[in-house]
Amino acid sequence: MSESGAEFFGKWITDNVMSGNVGADIISVAELTAKLFADAKAAGISEDEIEEEIGSAYEAIQTAINGPPDFGPD
Repeated sequence: MSESGAEFFGKWITDNVMSGNVGADIISVAELTAKLFADAKAAGISEDEIEEEIGSAYEAIQTAINGPPDFGPD
């Protein structure tokens, strides 16, 4: 049995984003999303499997870079 999309994403984020060497601009997030899907495909995991489990990969990568949104009072 292959690992789940969410497990793959968690490991991938740790290896590719949490290193701190990425920016949060639109191009960086788009490039990381494309890399995520290419790496997942090489591991036998589909884009759909990842996004079914975590939602939007783009938004999840952006959140990993920036942290969760602050919805508290100003």
